[in-house]
Amino acid sequence: MHNQVVDVGAPGITRSEWRVIIAASLGAVFEWYEFFLYGALAAVIAGQFFSGLDHTSAFIFALLAFAAGFVVRPIGALVFGRLGDLVGRKYTFMLTILIMGGSTVAVGLLPSYATMGIAAPIILIMLRMLQGLALGGEYGAAATYVAEHSPNGRRGEFTSYIQLTSTLGLLLSLLVIVATRQWTGPAFDTWGWRIPFLFSAVLLVISVYIRSSMHESPEFKRIKSEGKISKAPLAEAFGKWKNLRLVLTALFGLLAGQAVVWFTALFYAMFFLTQTLKVDIATTNTLVALSLLITAPMYILIGKLSDKIGRKPLILGGCLLAALTIFPIFKAMTYYANPALANAQSSSPIVLTLNPADCSFQFNPTGTSSFTASCDVARRALATSGASYSTVKDQTTPSAILKIGEVALEAPALKAQPEAAAKAAEQQFRQQVSVALQQAGYPLTANPENVNKPMVLLLLVVLMFYGALALGPMGAIMVEMFPTRIRYSAMSLPYHLGNGWFGGLLPTFCFALVAQNGNIYAGLWYPVVVAALSFVVGLIFVKDKRNCDLAAED
Repeated sequence: MHNQVVDVGAPGITRSEWRVIIAASLGAVFEWYEFFLYGALAAVIAGQFFSGLDHTSAFIFALLAFAAGFVVRPIGALVFGRLGDLVGRKYTFMLTILIMGGSTVAVGLLPSYATMGIAAPIILIMLRMLQGLALGGEYGAAATYVAEHSPNGRRGEFTSYIQLTSTLGLLLSLLVIVATRQWTGPAFDTWGWRIPFLFSAVLLVISVYIRSSMHESPEFKRIKSEGKISKAPLAEAFGKWKNLRLVLTALFGLLAGQAVVWFTALFYAMFFLTQTLKVDIATTNTLVALSLLITAPMYILIGKLSDKIGRKPLILGGCLLAALTIFPIFKAMTYYANPALANAQSSSPIVLTLNPADCSFQFNPTGTSSFTASCDVARRALATSGASYSTVKDQTTPSAILKIGEVALEAPALKAQPEAAAKAAEQQFRQQVSVALQQAGYPLTANPENVNKPMVLLLLVVLMFYGALALGPMGAIMVEMFPTRIRYSAMSLPYHLGNGWFGGLLPTFCFALVAQNGNIYAGLWYPVVVAALSFVVGLIFVKDKRNCDLAAED
């Protein structure tokens, strides 16, 4: 029975091999589902847990809380990587899924800022960090486990199912969110958003049941029987230059670029559509879900292709294509998703003349700082418009002057005014800005009838194809870089530094760059530069060990 080949969609994969792939992959899908819920609901989370801040600051801090889960992922990689290299791959599966599932259900039960005050966002961030710790141990376990069960010559194909889990997890989260929105209607933003988080309890039970039947990987059992298990996997992986050099090469030559390409495609594009281009959430989620369905098979095809031509050309090719085309793709997205905004930006440019000394970096985590200068008032009024503007620096101007088309508006300075008068003055200025924007053709929202859905879908598919190129062969090339005795630890840390820090922080960095300089495309410089850097480093330093004998690497 072990060697019986069954027709279940991938000829040549035995029943027992499918059992390994499904057991590892399905649990990972559920974990990614839980993790991505927060990203997909960032705008709702901002209103629930950061309502004490203005709209722009609340969204940025919601993204920071989202990023908090990624920041701690390398710690999870170290903790669970060491455990996996010491006692086995199987045992980490149960622990990671229990932590992930429990913390996600807790988010669904957490009272909002209106009920708990400042304690609510603090607890939310702590739960996000628990999710990050669990996910930090999940990928290394799943990829290592499947790779160590894979026959030589098919490792790229087998591990591509693990790479696919993140896409399927996001797809599942979007489908559940769309269904819940339809069911709860307007109540979704008040209490309906909790249902997808609470649904994780069902997924947790399924995952625990599936993983309880898993057996240890043959490669780990082999080194254990031979007495080759590392007694100090972290010291061996990161304390010896031979291994540390491989870790650094993997991080900067592969994973950093893969992370920014993939997160730009799956997350930043979604945020860009909803927050900048003002496309309604339901339409955005539908388009993203369709693009995920279209590109999901590409991971398997790319994994199979990597077994034939190598992992390196595909990963670096995805990075290079993204670096060269991200800017024109996002500009085309603006044109097709919100043509009125694109036309207004070309026909009625916005210019802000300001005194640099009058401007502050509006980062206010405690809500105690006050930004009352004329420059700050002007930039804050523009922050939620979704419009690009250019800046003219003039150290002699007493007040910031905002020119929208042919209309010039002087932004008020609020510092010397009583609180009530200051609020009234800012509100009046914002109304003037809103009227001027509408007169110049800047839309408040994207007209659903004018959204060219087929073209936006095509652009999303292209971006996600780049992500599949970069991510599809990643599990195989990472497993092949390190010996069995330290594989879990050595591959997990750079993977989660890349995806947790370079990728997880991408939405926050991009939106901060946009808010700071006023150009809606300014944030794209971050993924473009990182992807280009990884292409160069990977081209020079990464060695492709396609289909090597894992036992010979020990």
